[in-house]
Amino acid sequence: MRYELADHEWAAIKPMLPNKPRGVPRVNDRRVLNGIFWVLRSGAPWRDLPNAFGPYTTCYNRFVRWRRAGVWSRLMNALAGAHDAAVQMIDTSIVRVHQHGACITRNRRQSMGRSRGGLTSKIHAVVDTNGLPVWLALTAGEAHDNRLAGKLLSRLKSGTMLLADRGYDADWIRALAATRGVWANIPPRCNRNEPICFSPYLYRARNLVERFFNKIKQCRRVATRYDKLAANYLAFIQLASIRLWLRVKSPRPRLATVPFEPEVRNPTCRTRWANFGFGTLGPVFTEHPNRTSRQRISVASAVTPNAKSIAASEDQAKSSVGVDATLPPGF
Repeated sequence: MRYELADHEWAAIKPMLPNKPRGVPRVNDRRVLNGIFWVLRSGAPWRDLPNAFGPYTTCYNRFVRWRRAGVWSRLMNALAGAHDAAVQMIDTSIVRVHQHGACITRNRRQSMGRSRGGLTSKIHAVVDTNGLPVWLALTAGEAHDNRLAGKLLSRLKSGTMLLADRGYDADWIRALAATRGVWANIPPRCNRNEPICFSPYLYRARNLVERFFNKIKQCRRVATRYDKLAANYLAFIQLASIRLWLRVKSPRPRLATVPFEPEVRNPTCRTRWANFGFGTLGPVFTEHPNRTSRQRISVASAVTPNAKSIAASEDQAKSSVGVDATLPPGF
């Protein structure tokens, strides 16, 4: 069935689950986890859980009990313990609260805020160099982006580069980063008087945190908040993050890729790559195992100019860069 744990994912997560040496043995953990992940991905109510996963009450009770016991938090911390701390990015994302999740007294205690679009919640996340989550938090939707910045950035390591948008351009955030030996590469606001060291080139890597939110919002239980309790909703966010970490920790076996090369390389492209120090043969094209023959032909033709441009650019490349005329066949 869809959304179930693969064998390599289950092998990675099984040693980290709590054991029960005494008493009545638990129901099959893998079946229960598959039911929880099915609800996470499909966004269906617990009562609509398919019979293949057992009673829905078993999956729901296991989800709540392990949330109260801190199992999901420990799994998240264990998987994110070996994250790449060279670059870390912080950002937020707003989620709409469904009407079924809003009927609780004193919604403020459940991280629900009323904004122009209705009740909303805001997800705060810190990701590493590869766009994988490290720290997660939840606040009301109308809360400022940097409300939890001090808490989330308190564990930054020395020598890390912090990437954030203008919402985090505050003097106390830059001072906090400086005291921990972190360079905050944050674009300055337009009302700043003193110059700020900022690199737009390095700032372009901040799209990884946006892509992280896009990945976890493919889970319908995260894209829309149906849970009344903020702890349950945060647990679903942690489960979606755990699934991302499992894909990295235990990569899915793939077919071996077969390298191929176009019949004719563009000498102009070869000249540009030689100027950048990548050699005179230019980039190497790799065939994707799922790519059809028609797509492979289109890729090869996209980098193959016509005969006149080949002859003209070949002479120009030889005169400007001094490319050896004795190239391997097919170049």
